[in-house]
Amino acid sequence: MIARDVARRLGLLALVGGGAVLAFLYRDALNVAMIRDAIDGSLAPLVFVTAYAVAAVLFVPGSLFGLAGGALFGPAWGTLWNLTGALAGAAASFLIARHVAGDWVKRRAAGRLGELVSGIDAEGWRFVAFVRLVPVFPFNLLNYVLGLTQIPFRQYMIASALAMLPGTFLYTWIGYAGREALAGGESMPELVLITIAVIAAILFIPRVVRRLRAGRARWIDPSGLRKLLSRPGGATVIDVRGAQEFHQDELGRLPRARNIPLSELSRRVDEILDRKTDTVVLVCRTHKRSQTAAEHLKGAGFSDIVILRGGMESWSRAESDGSGERQINS
Repeated sequence: MIARDVARRLGLLALVGGGAVLAFLYRDALNVAMIRDAIDGSLAPLVFVTAYAVAAVLFVPGSLFGLAGGALFGPAWGTLWNLTGALAGAAASFLIARHVAGDWVKRRAAGRLGELVSGIDAEGWRFVAFVRLVPVFPFNLLNYVLGLTQIPFRQYMIASALAMLPGTFLYTWIGYAGREALAGGESMPELVLITIAVIAAILFIPRVVRRLRAGRARWIDPSGLRKLLSRPGGATVIDVRGAQEFHQDELGRLPRARNIPLSELSRRVDEILDRKTDTVVLVCRTHKRSQTAAEHLKGAGFSDIVILRGGMESWSRAESDGSGERQINS
């Protein structure tokens, strides 16, 4: 049974790898004209979406299909079919990575790789939306990488669809405008101006997203926090619950945690100014008070703030699941 499962996984990897190699070797033969000539008839949208999805799995540049979709179907329908094809390919790559390599990565993830995966897991759909809007990694490779994390498939797809829409529309519009230019349409001046405006607007989005993220605190889950706290001097932990709650709550408290209630944080911020360049972890019962505390510390100049997602409730659940009994840290 195990041998059969391994063989199935290796076969799937070989199929994807072989297809990717063939796509790379014949990449010069792929162009918008070839795609346009190969697709015709009432089944054109279905054929196009299927071809786009397969191409994404095999690492073929999606820009080719984005331009072809605009040239073939126009800006509205082209955007729909382009987005559908890209999402289908993203879903397939994600599921291949998760079910073929996911268990292997979980068993062997350690060090910086483990921290990266843990950080992505803690960010969840926010990370997906960010890397889709700000293309730090190639689209096709990113689909596989995200499949190695614990991000729920539904969150992955919804965040991808919303964040990919602006870029998809951009490529579709350029393909459509290019087709009109080759046809010598009378509305070319207007199309050129609209194209410039669309490009400028969409290229501006990543700058806005980066700026918004730069002003936000990071999120971390219990497993990621446990690794952070295991390092010597890894972080300053501030528990913003009330003093009585901090000492008497059945959920306990984090190791090395210092209690500065949220109501006192603004006048006691000087107590942690000497650690201004270090990581500051904020925790409360859930994480709502920690979010408010993060805004105070950002305003005070702290640059690296981390919030424990779910607060002590999530920490307590993780401790209970991991050991079979709840551990209260003193």
